[in-house]
Amino acid sequence: MLINFFRSIILYIVVLIVMRLMGKREIGQLQPFELAISIMIADLASIPMSDTGIPIFNGIVPIFGLLVMHLVISVINIKSTKARQLICGKPRILIYRGKIDEEALIKERFTVGELQERLRDKDIVNIGDVEYAILETSGQVTVIEKPNKRKLIPEDIGIMPEYEGIPYDLVIDRKSYDK
Repeated sequence: MLINFFRSIILYIVVLIVMRLMGKREIGQLQPFELAISIMIADLASIPMSDTGIPIFNGIVPIFGLLVMHLVISVINIKSTKARQLICGKPRILIYRGKIDEEALIKERFTVGELQERLRDKDIVNIGDVEYAILETSGQVTVIEKPNKRKLIPEDIGIMPEYEGIPYDLVIDRKSYDK
């Protein structure tokens, strides 16, 4: 029992290190290959974690192998647009110039209800207010509102606000910090 406890801690630390080395994306922003690697890492870690008959390195070595594969795929994605489109897919326009592209919805297996839900997440209640809606490769929907429905910014009315600087916390963990 104590051996399983320590094996779990070791594998947790290894998985945490590998996930940190993979990057800082949020789970909802993972590309398909990143999600697949994350699932495989979890599976590889669980086997030696629960079975003391399996050497712990039988879990650690493949996890680092997946890290190497992730890094290789990331470099390929950076270097080649065609490879990136093949591995990650490409964005698809769901609403084009204010009109829903039903063919694009069908190809992406996306319903109008799901589109409305994603728009409501962006504080857009009326589909008629949208000029473009783009389904990104991460599954997120980017929305560009019609010009007359966009939110007003100071530049629109000729105001140039003063520089505010970066916000910072004055108190963190009960310790006070000065500028």
